[in-house]
Amino acid sequence: MEWIDIGVNLTDAAFDTDRQAVLERAWQAGISQMVLTSTSRHTAQAVQSLCETDPDRLFCTAGIHPHEARHWSREVAGEIRQMASAKSVRAIGECGLDFNRDFSPRPSQIKALEEQLEIAVELRLPLFLHERDASELLIDVLQSYRDRLPAAVVHCFTADRAALFAYLDLDLHIGITGWICDERRGTHLLELVPNVPAGRLMLETDAPWLLPRTLAPKPKNRRNEPAFLPVVGETVAACRNESLDSLAAHTSRTARAFFNLPSPT
Repeated sequence: MEWIDIGVNLTDAAFDTDRQAVLERAWQAGISQMVLTSTSRHTAQAVQSLCETDPDRLFCTAGIHPHEARHWSREVAGEIRQMASAKSVRAIGECGLDFNRDFSPRPSQIKALEEQLEIAVELRLPLFLHERDASELLIDVLQSYRDRLPAAVVHCFTADRAALFAYLDLDLHIGITGWICDERRGTHLLELVPNVPAGRLMLETDAPWLLPRTLAPKPKNRRNEPAFLPVVGETVAACRNESLDSLAAHTSRTARAFFNLPSPT
């Protein structure tokens, strides 16, 4: 059974002491490939360096998270455009809008998003999108670009039914994390995820965050890692009334096509 984790924050300090062991556990758990997430100019450089150590299995994004949008500038835009030309980079992002925490002013978030959309259009790369409490505005912004974009995925989807169907109407892909395993805040996803057609659904851990609450036993450090992706898959398969084999096969096939990943060796 093959799985592809489309969202791993592998450069996070939580992995500093055992990053290689984390990777080994992932490969042993059936994770065939990963897409490492860039959230700033510094992580973009770090994830590319990691990808160079295993170019057939590790790939990445290049972009600026909305939390970092206050640092956006012409210079940063140029760096992202240059870094996006690397062979390991398969999408622009993580970019988007976060009106939940508002770590960056909203006008700065919008400007950074729009300019990264332009980079994606220019380079013909898909988008890896972040959205919290901002689905209506994100949809409005995307509508102006969608015809020129090759593809886009709403990473770690947690929004409501209206947002899901609006994203699907824009022919976007949907990324599901261990949020769906959280009985405190993710139960609404159990009814929504069956509406995502095969071919538009992908899975991710967003490690080291969002440890699946259905995992047993849980690690003492409460850290999520890519090896736990099949646990997310179990909940997703159950709510979609499909086999785990089927889910693994079509989500991996979708991820490989979306990110233009090579077939595993």
